[in-house]
Amino acid sequence: MNIIDRIRLVRKTLRLNQVEFARRMGLTQTHLSMIELEKSTLTEKNIKLICATFAIDEKWLRTGKGEMFGAASPYENELLEVFGKLTEDTQEFILDMARNLLKRQEGK
Repeated sequence: MNIIDRIRLVRKTLRLNQVEFARRMGLTQTHLSMIELEKSTLTEKNIKLICATFAIDEKWLRTGKGEMFGAASPYENELLEVFGKLTEDTQEFILDMARNLLKRQEGK
């Protein structure tokens, strides 16, 4: 199993279609499809995005060794629990805020 197979496995394990998986990463479905078909280069940024967005262990994604899901931060489980109880509109608002905060943190 190569890294592309593991990306598909992550998506299927999370029960996400290409549209939703790509949306959560800030990609288009077409771009994700091209990556999965190995017609587009899988970049370091894409690997980091997958790991950060879905709490995937980077070593596992790259090599297949270890566990698929990495250790959660002390706040991650609580955040996911609370986030799941919010309305869809509120979830979208929180995601927009988080993306803006991340851009600021990265100096963009």
